[in-house]
Amino acid sequence: MNSTLGTNATSSEIEAGHASEYAIRIKGVSKYFPIYDTPRDRLKQMLMSRLHRLFGRPPRRYHREFWALNEVSFDIRRGETVGIIGRNGAGKSTLLQIISGTLTPSGGTVETRGRIAALLELGAGFNPEFTGRENVFMNGSILGLPHEEVARRFDEIAAFADIGEFIDRPVKTYSSGMYVRLAFAVQACVDPEILIVDEALSVGDIGFQYKCFKRMEALREKGVTILMVTHSTGSILEYADRCIVLDGGRVIHDTPDVLAAVLAYEKGMMSQAQTQQAEPVPDTGRDARRMTVSELKAIQEREWNRELGEKRFGSARAIIERIDLYKGDGASLEKNPLLKPNEEVVFRFGLLAAQTIPNVALGISISGVRGGDIWGDNNLNANQPLSLEPGRHEVEYRVRLPLSSGEYLVHCGLACFNGEDREELDQRRPVSHLRFWSARDQVGVVHAPIRISQPGATEE
Repeated sequence: MNSTLGTNATSSEIEAGHASEYAIRIKGVSKYFPIYDTPRDRLKQMLMSRLHRLFGRPPRRYHREFWALNEVSFDIRRGETVGIIGRNGAGKSTLLQIISGTLTPSGGTVETRGRIAALLELGAGFNPEFTGRENVFMNGSILGLPHEEVARRFDEIAAFADIGEFIDRPVKTYSSGMYVRLAFAVQACVDPEILIVDEALSVGDIGFQYKCFKRMEALREKGVTILMVTHSTGSILEYADRCIVLDGGRVIHDTPDVLAAVLAYEKGMMSQAQTQQAEPVPDTGRDARRMTVSELKAIQEREWNRELGEKRFGSARAIIERIDLYKGDGASLEKNPLLKPNEEVVFRFGLLAAQTIPNVALGISISGVRGGDIWGDNNLNANQPLSLEPGRHEVEYRVRLPLSSGEYLVHCGLACFNGEDREELDQRRPVSHLRFWSARDQVGVVHAPIRISQPGATEE
């Protein structure tokens, strides 16, 4: 089957004798979007370009070109589960929309073989005025299923979505979680040959996410080709047979060595986070011991982790100037960002104080990427009092965390006490992140492998 420029060639059934081993073939795909500085420029582009053509003049461009994808090429075999990762703006969602046929490429060819079920964005394809039941039948029709076939599968879809009586209410009354439940249920229960999922599962609760991934495992066992875009590299490590890393609209890694691809991605993300940090306070020769609260407040308001959307606040009489993460052997997590469960991790704090502050509490905590504190501690709990004098200070915490594979956010805070009154000096949530990985699958957050014995068992 051949595709033409800017089109998707699709087929729900392919005769065995002519079936290709490839489900998707991407050749030199590019996509650009015109960027207009003002609405007036958009109008000029529409009107003036026609006038120029009418009078035989060369057209003038009133916009800038943004290339979301640039000469992207790869093949995906039938039955592969492929993870696509990359920083925000790398071109991931644009690529999936082109594969699914909702966007036309500016150049290159796309060939797909098999019925595609795509969960690209929350509620895409739903009519908000229709009930959930009506949207199920409408989406089934879009996917090429006759009404009778959708009716036969409806009970399975409704049971998977598990939204109760809301199935007969307009979807405009749904919560975001209900949207994604129904959307995934429709796409996953119509026997797709290619399933495309773009980050949408991050909306559902953890129980529903588990059910979705179990369903994806069942589809994979049936030979369904799966493309998944997610910022959760833990999911990529667990489920993907292969990983494609996009950056700046180009493929920079395409490998079955998923761990190597994830490491490359993590290093790039950490480098980006560092470059997004505001420039440090220039060295003017000022003695750090004489820095004022207003100067520290300016640093607090200017320097924060934009990639993680850090929230930072406090009186700024003292601040957490930096936090560096290391492995127990001194290796920086910037160079090797994956930790094993129970591997020692070092949090090294750089503090700046403008005043003498007794009774200081320096806390550190870990949470899941979707919330929920998992672990935390501070110097007071460890019976280590801390007082600050004007100037710079360095404090180091070491800990072994028995965490299962996954992504975790790091939060820290500096406070002080005057009797029972607590003053927040500098709270940073989240300031960084950690990645744990183990070759052994376990359910839950805590990595605690069991040891098995049979007391009293006798040998045959």
